[in-house]
Amino acid sequence: MDASVNRIPISEKERAILIGVLLPEADESEISHSLDELTQLVHTAGAVVVTRYIVKRMAFDPAYLIGMGKLTEIKNLIAEQSIKLVVFDLNTIRPVQIRNLENYLHCRVIGRTEVILDIFARRARTTEAKIQVELAQLNYILPRLKGLGGVLSRLGGGIGTRGPGEKMLETDRRHILRRITTLKKKLIHISHRRDLQRQQRLHNEIIGAVVGYTNAGKSTLVNILAKDDLFVEDRLFATLDPYTRSVYLDNQHNVLLTDTVGFINNLPSHLIESFKSTLEEIKYSDFIIHVVGLDINIDRAVAVVAHELQLLDSNNKPNILFFNKCDIVSPDVIHHVRLLYPDSIIGSCLTGEGIINLKERMIKIIETTHHKKQQSIINKNIELKYHHLN
Repeated sequence: MDASVNRIPISEKERAILIGVLLPEADESEISHSLDELTQLVHTAGAVVVTRYIVKRMAFDPAYLIGMGKLTEIKNLIAEQSIKLVVFDLNTIRPVQIRNLENYLHCRVIGRTEVILDIFARRARTTEAKIQVELAQLNYILPRLKGLGGVLSRLGGGIGTRGPGEKMLETDRRHILRRITTLKKKLIHISHRRDLQRQQRLHNEIIGAVVGYTNAGKSTLVNILAKDDLFVEDRLFATLDPYTRSVYLDNQHNVLLTDTVGFINNLPSHLIESFKSTLEEIKYSDFIIHVVGLDINIDRAVAVVAHELQLLDSNNKPNILFFNKCDIVSPDVIHHVRLLYPDSIIGSCLTGEGIINLKERMIKIIETTHHKKQQSIINKNIELKYHHLN
């Protein structure tokens, strides 16, 4: 695959300020980590982060989210630094707040969700991915139609204004509802087609799903195991479409591995809903390889993915925990992981460390799964004979 197809260029013209809001019940370190992640998201979307703020508030201001003192400071910086974009580290911002902020700051204002949607819109390449992104955009827009007013008609492009859903912004609610219904039907058709493909596969084929936090190294791992050339980039959500590749572990064992879309903290629920047909690949897999990058908050990444797997009813499948990027972290980090996750495999997709151990673990799962499938077939045949005799 041509890597240039998915690469999003950084634009010096799109300069951004990031704002996190620290409420009394919030943990400042968590807000800081979330802003780190938002910085990566904005970078992936093609903008340059000039600065970031953590604003302490007792509660959100109903009109402007934050106080006028901090807003005046930000407004002056926008004028001095030619800032084009202000991004709040919030999944939802009320339309009236967006309108008030944009009128005061004379700058585009968006939230975390719009950044993610923008990345998804630009990453989508297949028909299915484009449908899923448009559906996510429309589901996000629909409850916000009332009161958006001029925000919907702003021109000039930029993060939060791109994608297949943009052409729908000026249309009425009923038209959007009809479009959502149409897109859902298309996804159902794609899902049925995928079900048929699964049924056509040989009964003895074992399927593994590679899951993990975005940018953990899932595609790189599949590349190494399958000796393939999937798109890889050191940015978030480099892969949106699921890819299934055949992997030969030795002369006697092979498996199908599916590379899936990455998860992220506070991923909006409507995105999960829109990508349900893609995430079904995880649900119908025989086992899971959970890839965790050692270069981020490990415990949070593990918890986020475990939560999403639970929502997909896939948390009870055989699971291999593979900690990637051991070549770029300190021995203390590796020691911490060995203590907390003794059954995990620590390695590096770049150097190949841990890959042999991973293959051995996969072979054990394959043999166990084959035995269970064969026993299931035998049991079904016995049941059929029993019913036939009676």
